[in-house]
Amino acid sequence: MNQSLTVYGAAGSGSVPVEAALTLIGLPYDIVEAATWELDPVVLATVEKVNPLKQVPALVLPSGEILTESGAILTWLADSHPQARLGPPVDDPRRGQFLRWMTYIPAAIYSMFWVRDDPTRLGGPDPAQGEWIKAATAERIADCWRMMDQQLTPAGDYLLGDELSVLDLYVTVVSRWGPGRNRFYREAPGMTPIVRRVDADPRLADFWAERFPFAPGWER
Repeated sequence: MNQSLTVYGAAGSGSVPVEAALTLIGLPYDIVEAATWELDPVVLATVEKVNPLKQVPALVLPSGEILTESGAILTWLADSHPQARLGPPVDDPRRGQFLRWMTYIPAAIYSMFWVRDDPTRLGGPDPAQGEWIKAATAERIADCWRMMDQQLTPAGDYLLGDELSVLDLYVTVVSRWGPGRNRFYREAPGMTPIVRRVDADPRLADFWAERFPFAPGWER
């Protein structure tokens, strides 16, 4: 039996918070690089073997069990490795809000990128329609960040208190996608210092440099 974890993902993608969590926990893992949004048929066929939706991330456990959906994987990792303190346990008063926002991000925000990656999926081949879809989804994403910021009041250095959690990793990565970090800073001033703190976490410096580099102009 294969004893290692395998992550199907790609640099800058939704696998990055999963990989970051694995890095903080200290678990070794293998990467199957799969930029599915490039629509390469070979890549899509590879990912389809572990996720019929042909989306990353997917996590293959040593037992052969497959986990998909970034929010679910992150929650499972936090729960399965309590010593890493990456999420509140089930009897913690913060647990309800943890689950709320871990569900909100993929439901309200992450889901927009299935459309943004290929607007023809809903808008057809008309380029003008595609541009409208990209603009409309950018506004929806910005609205969702603003609503989250207004309802979540951090009581410490991180979103749930004084310890970094997988929720912080999730927000930090997804907030770098369109419409970009500068827009996120404007819409979510309360969460801004937190994502900047995660950006600068020395435990993740080498990881960010490899999997989601802070290249010139990255904040857009």
